[in-house]
Amino acid sequence: MSADANREHVQTRVANGTGTIILDRPKALNSLSLDMVRALTKTLLDWRDDPAVDAVVIGSSSDKALCAGGDIRFFYEAGRATPTAGSALLEDFFTEEYALNHLIHFYPKPYIALMDGVVMGGGMGIAQGGPDCSLRIVTERTKMAMPEVNIGLFPDVGGSHFLSHAPGKLGVYLGVTGATIGAADALYVGLADLFVPAEQMGALRALIEATPGAQLAAATREFAAPFSGQSGTSKLQAARASIERHFGAASVADIMASLAADDDPFAQQALQAMRSRSPLMMCVTHEMLKRGAAMSVADCLRMERSVVRRNFEHGEVLEGVRALVIDKDNRPSWNPPMLEAVTPQMVARFFEPVWPDWAHPLRHL
Repeated sequence: MSADANREHVQTRVANGTGTIILDRPKALNSLSLDMVRALTKTLLDWRDDPAVDAVVIGSSSDKALCAGGDIRFFYEAGRATPTAGSALLEDFFTEEYALNHLIHFYPKPYIALMDGVVMGGGMGIAQGGPDCSLRIVTERTKMAMPEVNIGLFPDVGGSHFLSHAPGKLGVYLGVTGATIGAADALYVGLADLFVPAEQMGALRALIEATPGAQLAAATREFAAPFSGQSGTSKLQAARASIERHFGAASVADIMASLAADDDPFAQQALQAMRSRSPLMMCVTHEMLKRGAAMSVADCLRMERSVVRRNFEHGEVLEGVRALVIDKDNRPSWNPPMLEAVTPQMVARFFEPVWPDWAHPLRHL
């Protein structure tokens, strides 16, 4: 039995016990709009209890990206609108996106993400299923990152959980630098499970079509097994001692001072990246990862929902998006502009409750 449903940018179908989701917004690298978040949520809720669906696969109509993140042009336009115009949609976007991330993390069926091409920010949120359901496949084309500090935001969509639970200080490194990694590093950090060469993705898709959903996770693992040594060498593994030494420092200022004293190319590259990021949001990210390490997934998402509200109140993300995406001058005027001017009180402000617990938009998670 096969059921087909097409919505703009999100195509879904059920066949042979597998629900397949194809993101189809190639010009925007499948950046998530509120409508896409809603289509994904409705589909996954419908399939959760559907006996005709034994497994879910999420992929893309393009090999350039699974999903490049949230639609940041929308963030900019809605964030600058008055409350009666666009900004209510912004509130809805983050509430519904984070609820979707929670739904995926705890999905009761195998959730197989084809992480080919760009997978960043919000794309990580829809690819990172929880340990009981997820099978995350990368190729040599995979470009993975939580690059939010680059636009004055912070690693959200559950990043406070999955980065803070990465081995050692690897998640701190990825969060405060916004660095992009490939397949070998994604596997090393624990943000991917299997490597499949790009030239084998067609064969994998054929396997997905031909295999009953109940057997799909096992069949996919078996298919990928011969390629397990082919992802290349992990740069993060090679630099692990350096990452632990520098990114284990007590604060962002201490991390940067530590990096500045190390003339190793890896350390200098990390320092260079951090110098262009939002000083305030690097500090907020550092604090968030410290807190997230001791919190549940639901509590992490609730924390992020408050922090994102504070972020738009402050306006740092609006300036970051303006500089990198709208005007493209690549010269954001960060507030404050220097790391030395970021005070503990500024950082603490981002973690002050926005709502009483009983009114939090994600209280039901």
